[in-house]
Amino acid sequence: MDRIFTNLHSIHKNLQFWRLRAEGSNSQKVYFMMFERGPGALVNGTFQLFHEWRIDGKSFHHLSGSASAYIAKRVAVFTSLQCSLAEFLAQFYVDVERHGVELVKDPERSLPSLLTTVGNLFSKLEASIVQLHSIYQNDFSAHGSSSIPLLFDKLPEVNQEGSQWTDCEIRDAANVVYQNLDKLDLYLSRIVSQHQKPHRVTLYWVRYTCGAVALSACSLWLLRHSRVMGSPDIDNWICEAKDSTTNFFHDHVQQPLLAIRDELFETFRKRHKGVMEVEEVQLTASSLHRMLLSFSEQTKGQRFPENASDQEMLEIVMARYEKELVHPVQNLVSGELARALLIQVQKLKLDIETAMLELDQILKANEINFAVLAALPAFFLSLLFLMLVRAWYKQDTRAQGRGRIARIQRRLLIVEVEKRIMQYQNYVEQGLEKDALCTYGLVLYSLDCLYHAVESHAKATGEWQWLREDIIDLARA
Repeated sequence: MDRIFTNLHSIHKNLQFWRLRAEGSNSQKVYFMMFERGPGALVNGTFQLFHEWRIDGKSFHHLSGSASAYIAKRVAVFTSLQCSLAEFLAQFYVDVERHGVELVKDPERSLPSLLTTVGNLFSKLEASIVQLHSIYQNDFSAHGSSSIPLLFDKLPEVNQEGSQWTDCEIRDAANVVYQNLDKLDLYLSRIVSQHQKPHRVTLYWVRYTCGAVALSACSLWLLRHSRVMGSPDIDNWICEAKDSTTNFFHDHVQQPLLAIRDELFETFRKRHKGVMEVEEVQLTASSLHRMLLSFSEQTKGQRFPENASDQEMLEIVMARYEKELVHPVQNLVSGELARALLIQVQKLKLDIETAMLELDQILKANEINFAVLAALPAFFLSLLFLMLVRAWYKQDTRAQGRGRIARIQRRLLIVEVEKRIMQYQNYVEQGLEKDALCTYGLVLYSLDCLYHAVESHAKATGEWQWLREDIIDLARA
């Protein structure tokens, strides 16, 4: 079963590729025929396109029809192979399940019967593949050794009574089964190699060629600016990049972290400094208050209380100031104009110190925010790097991965199993035995894919024992 599953997996991957190409538009098919099958296909496709255009001017139509036929033939070959192997797998699984209890109770009698059944299954598989070979005989004949049809070895002629089978006869029959499996693997590998999807290098050869050309041009450009050609440009660029990296680390990593550390662990020192700044503002305010009090008492000729409002005394100062401005030159020398100006300068100093103190308090309150904002570029770069490392580590491109994409693929496998089970039930109800067997074999293949996809993850979470039993029960049902 493992070897059949391996062949089914190879066929299934190629069938998915060709079905995806078959669902594309005519332009996509033509693009595949010319640009995704190698440089030789591009040359042949261009020649064919030009030749058809010279004949009737419908070169694109002919090329798209040729591409559709090319893809459809491969879809048909892999679909037929998949169905034949799925039928073989389903019949073998049913027979093993039927003989399972008897094999445990009386292996000497049940094993010969099972081997005989397996031999008959190989005969049915040979007939199915021979039918495929006859349909595409001309295509297979064009590939040399694959023109030879598949011929399985027959089991040795022995008495069908279980008690008459000797150990040597059973061993010979088992060896024939293994030989037939080897022949099947060899034959399928030849057919698959003839009709398989292009390799990744062939599929993306245009991109790789452009990348190689760009890399060559970049290499020549770097060589021109390197020491080999006597140019110090690369050394200068390396030094600049090093300095830029150092400055970036200093400005966006080191300094923000130090600022956050200072803000968190030097609170008391900063609080003491803030107290000193408040005291300086209070000294300026007290000085202004005394100046206003002295000016107001001298101007009004009366004594003001110590807690008099600065605003009231400022009104007196401004009134006197306006009066003094009538004769500014005379009052600047012998009047109170100079004193009023000095009081206003003191008031301006107090306002500036108060505003600076408030601004300083605002900046101190947001030092951590500024440090965090300065560290954001380095944080985002680190996060991007961690995401790339995480994606590489978890390998989400397959269902065996550990990330979100792998979980989605495992859910899709479960949905695929469910759909094929429903399809199998419909075929059974309609009496389509051949289609039902093919679908049952595909159900077993999907369950095997699910089995291997969830095994490592379920073992890590401790759920493997029960999940394994559920998968086996699904196959038996």
